[in-house]
Amino acid sequence: MAKILVVEDMDSVVDLLRSLLHREGFEVAVAQDGPEALEAVRREKPDLILLDLILPGLDGLEVLRRIRQDPITAHLPVIVLSGKDEERDKVIGLEIGADDYITKPFQANELIARVKGRLRRSAPTDPARVLKVGSLEMELDRYQVTLRGKPIHLTSKEFSLLRALLMTNGRVLSRDALFESVWGASKDADLQSRTIDVHIRSLRNKLGAEGRRIFTVRNVGYRLDPAPTE
Repeated sequence: MAKILVVEDMDSVVDLLRSLLHREGFEVAVAQDGPEALEAVRREKPDLILLDLILPGLDGLEVLRRIRQDPITAHLPVIVLSGKDEERDKVIGLEIGADDYITKPFQANELIARVKGRLRRSAPTDPARVLKVGSLEMELDRYQVTLRGKPIHLTSKEFSLLRALLMTNGRVLSRDALFESVWGASKDADLQSRTIDVHIRSLRNKLGAEGRRIFTVRNVGYRLDPAPTE
């Protein structure tokens, strides 16, 4: 049974969504402000998030941005469900990382269809859990990385760093998010920068031509470009 996290501050909408989703056999968790939403994402481990944009404490766009910057949650499908129906709002939401955008008021059948469709597209289809980009493959269960079919040796930190970049599907990961995911929390910004830079440099060297996919985003962090190369 898939679990849906509903992030919505209006009780009437929460009750409606809970009823619709329960009727379709989904498990439902609820958060009613921004900070609570970020806690619930980690605690509930949902399969999909329905996210309102206008929230107390932290608005929905910032919640979405933080979800996408965290390697642990970056892959989660997020459908924005908002009363903001201007084209500009939709574009911003999709650019930040929403997988879909539904405006209120919504049709129940359409909402359920989009939820089910998004869950189907995000469901794992490879039992070996292999991440691929170009000639690079990472087998998560075997803890192995191959380049053009030949195994390459990565340290545990390099493996974790590459996995975080691969799982974000081209989105930017902040230095803070990378460091916390791979090394654990630290308040020493200089230590973070030096450590990440050294490991990124080593990773690029080991990946050869595929290492050029790892881009530095000035003053933000890093991203791995999954697009096919010519």
